[in-house]
Amino acid sequence: MNIVTSHDGTPIAFDRSGEGPPVVMVGGALADRTAVVPLASILAPRFTVFAYDRRGRGDSGDTAPYAVEREIDDIEALIAEAGGPAFVFGHSSGAALALEAAAHGLAIDKLALYEPPFIVDDTRPPLPDDYIERLEDMASTGRGGDAIAFFMTTGPGVPAEAVASMRAEPFWPAMEAMARTLAYDGAVMDGNMSGTALPPDRWASVTMPTLVMDGGASPAWARNAVGALVEVLPNAQRRTLADQDHGADPGILAPVLQEFFTA
Repeated sequence: MNIVTSHDGTPIAFDRSGEGPPVVMVGGALADRTAVVPLASILAPRFTVFAYDRRGRGDSGDTAPYAVEREIDDIEALIAEAGGPAFVFGHSSGAALALEAAAHGLAIDKLALYEPPFIVDDTRPPLPDDYIERLEDMASTGRGGDAIAFFMTTGPGVPAEAVASMRAEPFWPAMEAMARTLAYDGAVMDGNMSGTALPPDRWASVTMPTLVMDGGASPAWARNAVGALVEVLPNAQRRTLADQDHGADPGILAPVLQEFFTA
């Protein structure tokens, strides 16, 4: 484990593996740096992979008050540690965060995004207006498990009975430790899960080559979001991974990333 210090003094823990051009991996909700180990291990022969704990997770610190800009600073610190510029890959809400980092002008050569969970139409219900407030209330009053259950059933749409069974699994306590960061992911999404069209000019500055991916087995709302994002980005291409869903097989995802980053 390594530590880099972000702009506000927060320690950000990361693992570095492999050799080659740097790739910074930005995880989604309830994911720490261990979540990308299988993908990083496949990429490592060609790239130097930086897998990190987003603030408030794992071995990273968490300086109040939270702001999305501070998470962007964290990515900037990692890119500087890598010797920048770097390639950046983001998954789920981590893809939305990586997109915001690119829009803020970070030294990103190429950007790869997998299923940022925007809700852009009526193919599924939007998130409730008080989504973030409810997450914050549950997490701050010792109901981290309830916050996770609310997130899973309301966001990804996991059936309640499946979530109930997860509470007995060995991985549940580790997720509860990250429950307070679910509101952070809500802030990253910044109202773009409301069932309305994406703002046409918000990411106009994201001019680097961008690959936006979805899974062929993912629900329509997730795939529609990817299509909508490609339409508003200046220099984006879409790639659908056949038979994959929101948790794409690293063995299928890694060659696509490698091809894009080395083209």
